[in-house]
Amino acid sequence: MEIVDYLIIAVYLIISILIALYYSKRAGKDTNEFFLSGRNLPWYLAGISMVATTFAADTPLAVTELVAKNGIAGNWLWWNFAFGGILTVFFFARLWRRAGIVTEVEFAELRYSGKPARFLRGFRALYLGLFMNVIIMGWVNKAMASILNGLFGIPETQVYFFVFACMLFVAFYSALSGLWGVVITDAFQFVIAMTGCIILAILVVNSPDVGGI
Repeated sequence: MEIVDYLIIAVYLIISILIALYYSKRAGKDTNEFFLSGRNLPWYLAGISMVATTFAADTPLAVTELVAKNGIAGNWLWWNFAFGGILTVFFFARLWRRAGIVTEVEFAELRYSGKPARFLRGFRALYLGLFMNVIIMGWVNKAMASILNGLFGIPETQVYFFVFACMLFVAFYSALSGLWGVVITDAFQFVIAMTGCIILAILVVNSPDVGGI
């Protein structure tokens, strides 16, 4: 790592904070603005945010391993997510907006009643909010730890302190800016990540050690 690499990281962090500060006033208006961006989020920003949310530190590593082991067809393990995304955008989104709700739990409260509804809310809270999110956060942060260890040479005994610091940074700008700030930051991160991946892919494919696809 050279000094220019550290400067790039510093600039990225500063821009993220500036975005959060810019949208903090709007986010502070009310809960509707904070959690739903006032229901005025442009479709293209919502779409970019959906894609960026699934593009974590582990994504390039995981996709590379899938292709190395199974060929291009290995990508179908995550390409199939596109079908659910298309249904969400073109079918479920309009129904969700029409319901005027904020969360899935609120939808269950409106649509169902009695003990079955309480069981459904409790199950989803435990399964998605606890079990699934713990697994997802675990593998994403493990990937981040591997990247920090490989690029910066941070010992494994210390690397998770840096991961925790990154988590606090993300929590800070998310709490400060609300959904608007998060979505704009997602778009900023998406441009950086996709540009970097495309450049890296070209360099790797044209590398004499690889010799093409």
